[in-house]
Order: sequence, then structure tokens, then C-alpha cells
Amino acid sequence: MITIKSYSVNDTDKLANIISKYVFRGFLVLASGDLGAGKTRFAKSLANYLGVTSNVTSPTFNILKCYKGDEYDFYHIDAYRLEGVKQDLGLEEYIEGDDICFIEWSQFIDYLLPDSYLKMDILVNEDDVDEEGNNYVCFTIKNSKFSNYYFRGFYYFICFRV
Repeated sequence: MITIKSYSVNDTDKLANIISKYVFRGFLVLASGDLGAGKTRFAKSLANYLGVTSNVTSPTFNILKCYKGDEYDFYHIDAYRLEGVKQDLGLEEYIEGDDICFIEWSQFIDYLLPDSYLKMDILVNEDDVDEEGNNYVCFTIKNSKFSNYYFRGFYYFICFRV
């Protein structure tokens, strides 16, 4: 697991920029964190760096929103309202597709998830911030094809504060 402090919204945007440089076909991000932690903000930044010009908003009531990017389509799923739902919703074609998929509250549809993904936990509770009040973004990389790319990008972010 890699833990990165985000000192501002600007830092979070920069982190999305770094990740956007390492995406590939079938890229999947799972995002968790409290309501208002910044999951949708991160998705919006990532989508913008991938060439999405539409306004990216939370798909809470829609479950899924699709956006056209420069090289990839960007699928944004919010599974918050799917807790306890075990029916075929047709989300697999987006989750396992050849484009970019960003899922908030993925624990509610874990039965649909493949074995490879980049998981990010945004921690903002009082117990999860440091003495200066900085939030943490924790990344868990599941699959070696992610590891090789992201350790270099995260190292750059941490050491040089781009």
C-alpha cells in the first residue's frame, strides 16, 4: 500500500494528472471514502486529464455516467445505492471493458469486480488526518501491471511535490 498526503485540492488534481499518464485499456479505479471525501472530485480531475470536456458530476442517482475522452471513454459508476442489490444491471460491460472505469463505493458490487484494479481510499476523518490536518490518499495496487507504473509516478509526486 502507498500512502500519500494531499495538502490541498490542487494536490489531489496533480495526483489525478499523474495517474492519467499511466492509464491503459481496461483501467479500473475503485474509490472509497466518506461522503464528501473527494471521490467525485478525483474522478472529475482524472476524466479531465483524459480529455473529457463534459462536466463530470456524481452519478449517485443515475448509477452510471458515460463520457467521451480523447483516447478512451470514461465510465463513472457510483454504487452507493446498490448495497444489497444482487441483480444483473449490465455494469460488467463497463467494468470489464476496454476503456476507463472509475467506481465509487465498489464494496457494494464487489461480486462484479475483476482481479486487477487500482484502489484508492480517501481518509478524512479526524482520526485519519495528521497533526496539521492533512488528508491522506491511500492506494492499494492489485496486480503487477499496475505496480510497475505507479510506484514511479507516486515517487515523483511524493519527492518533488509537482
